[in-house]
Amino acid sequence: MAADTPQTPATLTADADNLYREESFTDLKAANIKRLMAVTPNGDPDDSRPTQYIGDTTLMTQMGPIPVQFPLAAGSLSEAFEKFPVGVQDAIEKLQERAKEMAREEASRIVVPGTPGAESLPGTGPGGKLIID
Repeated sequence: MAADTPQTPATLTADADNLYREESFTDLKAANIKRLMAVTPNGDPDDSRPTQYIGDTTLMTQMGPIPVQFPLAAGSLSEAFEKFPVGVQDAIEKLQERAKEMAREEASRIVVPGTPGAESLPGTGPGGKLIID
């Protein structure tokens, strides 16, 4: 999966000691699994590091499609497909928790009418002025 540390074009580097070959598998319905097999810098298999499995699907919501990707703790491709439904459910729960957390953070912000950002509040107009019907 992608690195946690953001990189800019000026600081972008490739980690030749952490290379993986990626293969994709699908059931042609909803389940997509990527198998990441460790390789050496010259592309030979690196048996000292484990194979990783990543589940991937798209959820259809009222807001439109949401791509979802999640790790699968599996020792084989068949085990990864067996664990796929639980992985999707866990990913959905994490997304819901994050959405609730973001809503709580947004609700806890104190915004004074007339300040930058206030114009996006419900019931406010240009410049953050309250609109009373």
